Amino acid sequence: MPASLIRGPWVKSRKSEPAGMCVQLAALPQGDYAMSNSTDASGPALVFTADEMDAFFHGVRNGDFNDLFTRNG
Repeated sequence: MPASLIRGPWVKSRKSEPAGMCVQLAALPQGDYAMSNSTDASGPALVFTADEMDAFFHGVRNGDFNDLFTRNG
């Protein structure tokens, strides 16, 4: 689904760069969530169920993905 077809509102991290390079999320009316690249409004959006997003956020909070990135500074 093209991100441009999702009526939003899209939400980005407060740490998003001024140029807008960030992942963005939108809650969909049926309870699902869309995720897209904020720099490509006509690009694809991935759609996840609420349960899938809950599992993802739980993993983030528990540090399950910490080994996938490094912090600078």
